[in-house]
Amino acid sequence: MKIPLSWLKDYVDITLPVDELAEKLTLAGLEVENIEYIGVPVPASERLRKGIADDDPVTGNGRIVWGRDALFVGQILQTKRHPDADRLLLATVDYGTGEPMTIITGAPNLQPGDSGHKIAFATIGAILIDPYADSFKTMKLQAGKIRGIQSEGMACSERELGLSDEHEGILILPDDAPVGMPLADYLGDVVLDIAVTPNMIRIASIIGVAREVAAITGAPLHIPMPTWQTSDPPASDYVDVIIEDPDLCYRFTATVIRDVEVRPSPFWMQRRLRLVGQRPISNLVDITNYVMFEWGKPLHAFDYDSLLARARSVGDDSVTIIVRRAAEGDKFTTLDGQRRTLDADTLMICDSAGPVGIGGIMGGEETEVSETTRNVLLESATFNFINIRRTAMAQKLPSEAAYRFSRGVPSELDPIGNVRGAQLMADLGGGHIASGIVEDYPRPQQTVEVPITAGEVRRILGIDLSQIEVVEILQRLEFETRVEGETIWAAVPWYRLDVTIPADLLEEIARIYGYDELPVTLLADDLPPQRRNWPIEQEERIRDILTAAGLQETIGYSLTTVENHARLYPDRPDSAPTADQFVTLANPMSSERVVMRREMLVSMLEDLQRNLRRAERLTSFEIGLVYLPELGDGELPLEQRRLTLALTGPRQNGSWLGGDDEPMDFYDLKGVLEALFERLGAEVVYEPARAPYCGPRCAHLVLNGEVLGVLGELHPRVRQAFELPAQPVAVADIALDPLLLAFQLAVRARDFSEFPPVKEDIALIVDEGVPAGQVDALIRQTGGDALTDVTLFDVYRGKSIPTGKKSLAYSLTFQSPTKTLTDKDTAKLRRKIVGRLEREIGAELREG
Repeated sequence: MKIPLSWLKDYVDITLPVDELAEKLTLAGLEVENIEYIGVPVPASERLRKGIADDDPVTGNGRIVWGRDALFVGQILQTKRHPDADRLLLATVDYGTGEPMTIITGAPNLQPGDSGHKIAFATIGAILIDPYADSFKTMKLQAGKIRGIQSEGMACSERELGLSDEHEGILILPDDAPVGMPLADYLGDVVLDIAVTPNMIRIASIIGVAREVAAITGAPLHIPMPTWQTSDPPASDYVDVIIEDPDLCYRFTATVIRDVEVRPSPFWMQRRLRLVGQRPISNLVDITNYVMFEWGKPLHAFDYDSLLARARSVGDDSVTIIVRRAAEGDKFTTLDGQRRTLDADTLMICDSAGPVGIGGIMGGEETEVSETTRNVLLESATFNFINIRRTAMAQKLPSEAAYRFSRGVPSELDPIGNVRGAQLMADLGGGHIASGIVEDYPRPQQTVEVPITAGEVRRILGIDLSQIEVVEILQRLEFETRVEGETIWAAVPWYRLDVTIPADLLEEIARIYGYDELPVTLLADDLPPQRRNWPIEQEERIRDILTAAGLQETIGYSLTTVENHARLYPDRPDSAPTADQFVTLANPMSSERVVMRREMLVSMLEDLQRNLRRAERLTSFEIGLVYLPELGDGELPLEQRRLTLALTGPRQNGSWLGGDDEPMDFYDLKGVLEALFERLGAEVVYEPARAPYCGPRCAHLVLNGEVLGVLGELHPRVRQAFELPAQPVAVADIALDPLLLAFQLAVRARDFSEFPPVKEDIALIVDEGVPAGQVDALIRQTGGDALTDVTLFDVYRGKSIPTGKKSLAYSLTFQSPTKTLTDKDTAKLRRKIVGRLEREIGAELREG
């Protein structure tokens, strides 16, 4: 929110330097993101922070300092044509110092014979912006002759002053501009750009910030309540209001202004709107915007005659405003010319002939005010902020009005906005206000009272304030207080919708007391016993191992869609989880973020979908949660920790040293997992399996008989459903909690043996269906501590191997920590291993 100080000073006295005021606002929660200096010098502290030299006329953001001895408010005394140039004029300018000067100008908004215009006048030596340069560049005005006549100054355009890009004509000032005043005193300003957080929408207005400044600095606040002059007949003779959906529209007020004249807004209003980033259009439209930025109350102006014509087209003699939901699939053309399709939750402002506006967001094309408007119906209403937010997102219709309504606007502000807007229309458009306000108010705004004690302030904030001091702070914020014993009851001001509980009051007290003034204290007790957080340690260890293996951690969205989960079940869509099996958001921010994920693989594939558009190789992992309502306690879902990995693309990026452009596959990811499990101390077995989202290669990861997860290559149809490139995608999805016990067990370290190892090979014939991992595990278990390493180095099927069998060849390393093993020792261990393999899996020792 841009806050011009000249406008802010209408409502609060400001005596602090700008940089000091900005610091106080920021420390109180109103973060000043930028300060824009228009025509006035930048303070020394700000110059130092921004690195601006003391003699540099540039203030930043395309602005310059207007020299007080070189730029003035001038007045044209006479204008005549240049004797030697048809397109040039000679203008005599009084600028309040010495004799009037003659300048030469080609401004199209000046004509021969013009006089009396007030202008921005630059004398020789003035620093201006070069309007013809391709980029920002300053220039120093110098004396010169044009067609034989000396020009002694310049009438400036807005672009030369850095006010806008307008350069078609010179800047014409209001008639009451004081001749001779330095331009910096007349038009110079400072604009604070304040970040508005969702819970502080009250500061999205000049008056809202003025209240904060008064509370923070103790400066006097002077906010006059708007008044108006009305005349009969009453507004009720022109319009009636009916709210059919009070859950979406809490209050609707309307009044009528007759016989207005549409014309440009006065200079002061246009200037203020430009300073807050709004483009002036006409007096009627500008007034609605002006009230919105002044009070934070969006208004909408309808062409009353258009409404009346619509009413008469259906047989009614007067206008009736009806606030109701749209019917599913209704069509409506907004004033931006877009034909929009509505849903049943869209709140519409209607008349007896149909919709005339989308409530709280944008009016309709048919009833907008125009140059021919003579009678205006002015709307000021309050809506359900969640509904406004959803509708604005669904229609892709962000607006200043929707920005405010979607965060909450108090109903008590409705008549204030109506009175202020109507009177401005009467003042600036010459209209007459029909007496009274027509309204429907089915859900009156409730008065909120919140209790607080000085003891609670001391306990939570750590500051020792007396009851009187707490009351004083709250009263600075315009809370009405009453004291009952130790309890302070604070009545929340009508314009504060964000204070409902004692914690909110504590936040307000801390803000005004000063976050920077809160004492720093040390723990006045013994440190609590330190206990290991095993799940966190496990996750950090996994991160270390996987990043060392060359993978990159991603953090995906926990929010996704039911449809993306269904893509994991290409052959069995009936097995996909249904909508009622998800945790569903009541107020989703996007149609792509509606439910909480049940499968982390969905988030990983969404991430691959986005990133493979820019890269051909990705190696990613994510540690996160899935949300399973059916396993929860009935109120909250079970949050299960999981690890998901994905590898795709060439095995090694090409370089001048060469590379490996073979795509990564199942076995690349299996190697990563083997290294991970080994370092976590988990003996995981791989068993053939099937999963709906995996292709031909798929395995279960089994620990102590329990399935941890799945490893496999993505099914081609799943890959196509997520619009991934036609290349293998190896994925794994693993539950982390079953791994925790193995991780918690102390790692057993043993001394290096001083005795030589003995290496032997063993070849076994086993059934084709026996996993190599099972054979490996049996060998290790049987060999005991003397068997230090087992490596599968050959798998053979073919000649001399019976059908349905395979040969597995292992390299075994035996080593004792206490002696040199003899052939007899290793032979005994070998017989023990072969005997167990024969008994349990029917293995045969392969001879030769």
